[in-house]
Amino acid sequence: MTERILNFSAGPAVLPVPVLEEAQRDMLSLPGVGMSVMEISHRSKTFDEIIGHAEAGLRELLKVPDNYHILFLQGGASLQFSMVPMNFLPADGSADYVLTGSWGKKALKEAKKVGAVNVAATMADGGFTRVPSRDEMSLSSHAAYVHITSNETIEGVQWKREPNVGDVPMIADMSSDILSRAFDVSKYGLIYAGAQKNMGPSGVTVVILRDDLLQRIPENLATMLDYRVHVENKSLYNTPNTWGIYILRLVCKWLLENGGLSAMERENEAKARLVYEAIDATDFYRGHADVDCRSSMNVTFRLPAEELEKKFVAESTAQGLDGLKGHRSVGGIRASIYNAFPRAGVEALVSFMKDFERRNG
Repeated sequence: MTERILNFSAGPAVLPVPVLEEAQRDMLSLPGVGMSVMEISHRSKTFDEIIGHAEAGLRELLKVPDNYHILFLQGGASLQFSMVPMNFLPADGSADYVLTGSWGKKALKEAKKVGAVNVAATMADGGFTRVPSRDEMSLSSHAAYVHITSNETIEGVQWKREPNVGDVPMIADMSSDILSRAFDVSKYGLIYAGAQKNMGPSGVTVVILRDDLLQRIPENLATMLDYRVHVENKSLYNTPNTWGIYILRLVCKWLLENGGLSAMERENEAKARLVYEAIDATDFYRGHADVDCRSSMNVTFRLPAEELEKKFVAESTAQGLDGLKGHRSVGGIRASIYNAFPRAGVEALVSFMKDFERRNG
């Protein structure tokens, strides 16, 4: 197959075609270098420029304040589930976790292995369909930090605005909605995100860390698990994912050339609105998340019966709409429409949904 199909996968996810085309042109040999980016030394001047431009692109897009470090690590968000408490959860302290879906639960599980945690709120009883109100959260003013998941990829639940947690550092897993909209980085102590949704390929994890938090890190942590080591070595203590950082740099350039995050936010909201309007127009489809917490990245919905859902996935896949099967833990349908997903692809999905209902409703 040489033609590209519509990739609704939750991750690794669709990348901008211009980025893929530029990477294709330069894969064999970077201009003026004579080697592929996958072959150059991470200590070379060429890679210094690549990683420097990647960081500069993120700083410009997210308006990252000067007192924040940007790290390019490995291990995905799953490793951050452990690194965060290892670095910031003291032996005599506790951290607050707000659970709005499956990934928050995984983060909590790892934190419990490190120290004391308080479930400040959980939306599990309602099936993870929304985020809690401030009154529903039991936050401690003495917590080491408050952890949230900005967008739950599996359930399709998104914080539309950050909770007010007072003076306690807020830490967020933003793997599935970072770079999809503008937000105020200064409201967070630490942000982490796997790159494979909106920033690049799998294998790179971006960490944005406020400088004063480094003073809280205990001594004698394993070297690769200590944020200070990565800050001091500018993400180059070990060999980083050079290819992934190179692609991330190209994605940042693509975003800046296309109006930045404000333009991307408008486009993402428009794409999501098309699908949600199709869901709400009928009783045949049923959205999972509450209306005011619906994700603009991962649209989750159900059909009247599981057999119909299986048929929906099989027929949509046959028509080149790939990756619509919901996560194995919850079932249903999930359309992941990240930054690089084209509006024409969303329109094709909506057309298929209407036709499928006409034939099966």
